Amino acid sequence: MRRISSHPVLKLPEGRKKVVFLFNGEPAEGYEGEALSSALVALGKSSFSFHPKDGAPQGLFCANGQCSQCTVLIDGIPKKSCLTALVEGMDVRSLKGLATLPEVDEGLRQAERRALHTDILVIGGGPSGLSAACELGKMGFQVVVADDKERLGGKLVLQTHKFFGSEKDCYAGVRGIDIALKLEEKLKKLPTVTVLRNSPVVAIFKDRKAGIYKDYSSYLLVEFTALVVASGAREKTLLFPGNDLPGVFGAGAFQTLVNRDLVSASKRILIVGSGNVGLIAAYHALQAGMRVVGIVEIMGKINGYKVHADKIRRMGVPIHLNTTILRAEGCPPGQGEEAGTENRLCRALVAKVDDRFRPIPGTTLSYQVDTILIAAGLAPCDEFLRQARSYGILAIAAGDAEEIAEASSAMFGGKIAALTLARMLGKKLELEASWLSTREVLKARPGDSFSRSPLMPGSEWRPVFFCSEEIPCNPCATVCPVSSISLRPVRGTIMDLPYFSGATCIGCFSCVAICPGLAVSLVRKLSDTVAELVLPWEFEADFPDGHLMDLVGQEGEFIETAPVVGRRRNPKNGTWLLHFTTSLENASRIAGVRVQPEESNRAVAPDPADRQGEVADPIVCRCERIRLSEIVAFIKDNQVRDINQLKSLRVGMGACGGKTCSQLLDKAFALAGVDPSEVEAGSLRPLFMEIPMGEIVNEGLSKIGGKNAGARGAP
Repeated sequence: MRRISSHPVLKLPEGRKKVVFLFNGEPAEGYEGEALSSALVALGKSSFSFHPKDGAPQGLFCANGQCSQCTVLIDGIPKKSCLTALVEGMDVRSLKGLATLPEVDEGLRQAERRALHTDILVIGGGPSGLSAACELGKMGFQVVVADDKERLGGKLVLQTHKFFGSEKDCYAGVRGIDIALKLEEKLKKLPTVTVLRNSPVVAIFKDRKAGIYKDYSSYLLVEFTALVVASGAREKTLLFPGNDLPGVFGAGAFQTLVNRDLVSASKRILIVGSGNVGLIAAYHALQAGMRVVGIVEIMGKINGYKVHADKIRRMGVPIHLNTTILRAEGCPPGQGEEAGTENRLCRALVAKVDDRFRPIPGTTLSYQVDTILIAAGLAPCDEFLRQARSYGILAIAAGDAEEIAEASSAMFGGKIAALTLARMLGKKLELEASWLSTREVLKARPGDSFSRSPLMPGSEWRPVFFCSEEIPCNPCATVCPVSSISLRPVRGTIMDLPYFSGATCIGCFSCVAICPGLAVSLVRKLSDTVAELVLPWEFEADFPDGHLMDLVGQEGEFIETAPVVGRRRNPKNGTWLLHFTTSLENASRIAGVRVQPEESNRAVAPDPADRQGEVADPIVCRCERIRLSEIVAFIKDNQVRDINQLKSLRVGMGACGGKTCSQLLDKAFALAGVDPSEVEAGSLRPLFMEIPMGEIVNEGLSKIGGKNAGARGAP
């Protein structure tokens, strides 16, 4: 079983009930209520089904209901395994070919219309949606929050790291999983807010109604006056041969498996993309005991925060700039998860690129990996916003549905969206100008970088800061009990860098424990040659005093090996503080501890004649398995200027509704010599996701909701 048995941050759930189900006729075990896809991955299954077009293996890709790669036959009905909770006795079978329609013994016996009335419908229970709902609920509005997950918080429930931003405005220094709980507690205190969990919004109608797939089992119409669209974002994918192999999936899917469902999804991982999502995924992988062979970035600079990147480098993960992925390859016969097949990723090939992003001959390297994480950015889930506005419905966006930014910005943006909407609905409120400026700071891109003056330790404790790039962050300054840490006033905002500004440091270690970038140490002189050093540590600390560890500088360069002489755990955030004795001359240069050995990152140059497993060109439409060359040829042959014309090839006609391939079609048009800006956008599907016809009409359901069903605010 691929289960995480210990974790330095997450508490392992107790008392979970094991259940037995069938997978392809064989008994299997999982935990009741967990996502079926996670149970299958925990069993070592990477291939769930096989595509009817060419028999290609289908595995997990998004783990978020946005694609259809994880569809299996569940008790005779095709369903997405990532959205289906495991129950005792479930009969799960791989799809091979097209599913057979079940026989209909009798006609419709009963249909029930269920309705709910509210002032404001909030689509999405992530950080921006919850923040908006809190503000609107405090103003007295009747609010319904509809979210597609059981746990509220959106991507916050996947984040074990501490957040950057403002300690006052958005919980900087607090872990994402804990922020989600704080926001949920706020909602519970508001009687006018109703939360519908496991209930995705699937349609918006002109008469100000929304269709909701409640509990993934029945259909509910919600009548509303206005909308807050806080539906977040979906991960972008990339075009490269082998991009459809099981084992190639989004960084968010990986975090779902590891941090939500505690499934040890991988052993050796390559990450494509150096934005904060990719950097954080590397950190989460290391915390769960997995190896990260490296991060590749096609640009010449890191896209995320430098302090994030430095932290990952210190832990032993290299970041390769000006580097792209060439292709992914499946296991040769007799290797991998299923002997005799090529159903799982086994190798990734990367290469350096020139100034036009073309691979440079002779620079190719091969990594043996079982997972490639795509962290190539996000695309807003704004379909409902566009649809509502086309109908003349009062709708406002919040969070990533409005603009892709960090969760700290999304929380603050949700509050601003709520007040803006309230004013549009007639509330006499003034929006504080400082709110707008605060949000601009929270979503700001990194600014300038500065070098810091070296510090020679004295007999008293002194903090050493290893953040050198301007980003929105201030918890180290706000947590200091003697106000000895300040932000150097260059910009006059929380973008400014911290420095030691007091006369004394009392050695409380709070700044070391709270820093989201693990970029603060404390040092003091013990003798003319020896110093004591305190570093943050967010891994298991089950080693004895005297244990030798490799200590590194700000960007991961080895400095010296030193013994651990003590440890303590910060009770507020669970960060370990490790005490070392080091040489005096090196103490203030040491920024962290290497986590994985250098041999974890080993790559080899492949034989130039070795082209094993290469696919002619990449898949664009995953649902219908349409390749890039087919689309480009069709565009040229038919002078296509409307994406809807590609439906003749069945591009965008699959179960995901075009959500995945739509991000890649600009590339196809450009290769065909067509300016993507001149192409008519594709039509939106009437329903956002598939719903069985019987559940749309609530066939066979007993009446629920009591005598007040359908009344304002009653679910």
